[in-house]
Amino acid sequence: MTTETLTPQDVNHTLLQRLLDRQRQAHLAEPVPDYRQRVQDLETLARLLRDHQEEIVRAVSADYGNRSRHETLFCEFYPVLDGIKDTVKRLKKWMKPRRRHIDFTAFPTSSNRVIAQPLGLVGVIVPWNFPINLAFAPLTGIFAAGNRAMVKMSENSSLLARLLQRVSGDYFPEEKLAFVEDTGGVGPAFSRLKFDHLVFTGSTATGRAVMRAAADNLTPVTLELGGKSPAIVAPDFPIDTAAGRILFWKLMNAGQICTTVDYLFLPGEKVERFVDKAKQLVQKRYPDLQGPDYTSVIDDTAYRRLWAALDDACAKGATAIDLSGGQGRRDDGLRKFPPHLLLNLSEDMEVMQREIFGPLLPIKTYSDREEVVEYVTGRDRPLAIYPFTNDKSLRDFYIERMISGGVSVNNCVLHVGQHDIPFGGVGESGMGHYHGYEGFLTFSKLRPVFRQGPLDPLKLLMPPYGKTAGKILDIMLRMTR
Repeated sequence: MTTETLTPQDVNHTLLQRLLDRQRQAHLAEPVPDYRQRVQDLETLARLLRDHQEEIVRAVSADYGNRSRHETLFCEFYPVLDGIKDTVKRLKKWMKPRRRHIDFTAFPTSSNRVIAQPLGLVGVIVPWNFPINLAFAPLTGIFAAGNRAMVKMSENSSLLARLLQRVSGDYFPEEKLAFVEDTGGVGPAFSRLKFDHLVFTGSTATGRAVMRAAADNLTPVTLELGGKSPAIVAPDFPIDTAAGRILFWKLMNAGQICTTVDYLFLPGEKVERFVDKAKQLVQKRYPDLQGPDYTSVIDDTAYRRLWAALDDACAKGATAIDLSGGQGRRDDGLRKFPPHLLLNLSEDMEVMQREIFGPLLPIKTYSDREEVVEYVTGRDRPLAIYPFTNDKSLRDFYIERMISGGVSVNNCVLHVGQHDIPFGGVGESGMGHYHGYEGFLTFSKLRPVFRQGPLDPLKLLMPPYGKTAGKILDIMLRMTR
């Protein structure tokens, strides 16, 4: 095939393959970086972010149209930099070989151990909603485990991708870390590369396509997907406190968070108070929706989709409550979508059928806890659940009866930012874990190593078999009782 007849997808795959080959050669030349090298890589990763903090913040905001500077610092820079610091502190312990028990077939002079060895090359496919966090948090575990990485940024993060491509070479050679801009058609080519591990964050539909592409190479995948994560406010929990916490996270990044509250269960008698409090909170926190504190919807397609979902709900009988105090005028240039509550829901509404990914909050009423469990377990497993209750038995009931990727109790999303617990989905909301120690394990091969001691008890069991072998086997089998 000549260059003139290559499709853009073929060209993308060829260029990416060359980059992967260079990283592979570098890995084979230095397959196991030592502790000092890994710490240096992690500290360099943090230095890259600190040195270019303001440029990165501006690029992210420009990619959005407007992204709150404070949200970028709070949700992206802080958790990543703090996660790097925590990893450096714990890494020496994580890297130590772990001794394991010796079984009867080997004398005590033998030994078992498990060593965590680098996998090699890891690919990371990053979405647009938290492009720094969802690129650099996996990179923390990848570098801690001693690997190299290629990171494909989203088409909607083009300015940030070009910035990272431009500056990353000052900190890492491409053989260690390479950022890839998606100019169209890069995603499928990237997924088909023979990585040693692939991390994808995004929609469930795209996650299936990525997994199918990776399967051709038997590349293991970590999928962080979305889903409809519910919050449940119990009758015992203060409604004003719940409203303050839920609205904070629901409107963070204009609701464009995979772990945000997608819909809310309230006792029927609490709805009116929740609505009143929500109006007060939104108008106090966002007195000007057109200002810099309220983030834009990422692009025109997503913006139009949210209006269509709102219109669909209203056409099917929902009551829409604009929380912005009359600021809900459409401004298609800024793409600032006014926050709404939706009451009187039906299951055929679009907002109840798919992940919303925006500042629309449907509210369902309930009368008993079994009703909540039946509804949630009858649908795809969510990435998170958020029970609000001070009743320990009710808290445990919800946690035990409803499977989800993670749980935050009496708040939302915060389990994602804890460095010493894993983050990951289940079922349709994803597979695999990373963050902290689990991230180190995900990006390592746990190699079992048995060392034979000077005495070999299996000599007594070697053929030709006789009475001695029979007696020993009888003893061994009795020991299993």
